[in-house]
Amino acid sequence: MCTRLPPVRCSEHMFGTILGLDPGLTTTGYGIVAIDGAHERAVTAGAIRTDPAAPIALRLSELHRDLTAIIAEHGPQAVAIEQVFVNRNRTTAMAVARASGVAMLAAADAGLAVAEYTPSAVKMALTGSGNAPKEQVARVVALRLRVPGIPGPADAADALAIALCHAQHAAIAAIEAPR
Repeated sequence: MCTRLPPVRCSEHMFGTILGLDPGLTTTGYGIVAIDGAHERAVTAGAIRTDPAAPIALRLSELHRDLTAIIAEHGPQAVAIEQVFVNRNRTTAMAVARASGVAMLAAADAGLAVAEYTPSAVKMALTGSGNAPKEQVARVVALRLRVPGIPGPADAADALAIALCHAQHAAIAAIEAPR
């Protein structure tokens, strides 16, 4: 089941769009950010949820189908995914790794490049601290995208943060690229 925020219409002279993904087997957050010069704008954000009682293969298939539909509907130029973080819970790490692999497959099927960022790299890019709390990251996302708040699950705010992190890294890479 895919829940989405209402789309925000963007400028016709868009520089590009980035799909940010916060992968998870039960909940995968997604957010699309449009970059028009120095302006960043949220296009859509939400979460794809799968039924924890369903077989894993069916849940992964549902995740792939929903991500493919989001990519087809919004046509992002790049995909940024939060890198799998291995903590003490190996079962959770495996589930996230599976969801991340499906997300990469959906992006590759669409011919899109995929960038991965660690949670601390996303926090550092947005707040200047790799240890920033989720609430601070969500506030920065809302400020940068000029929205009163990020409605929906924290996964959607995280996905928008990942997209903004990629936009920031891509802009720096473009500046530093030899001409």
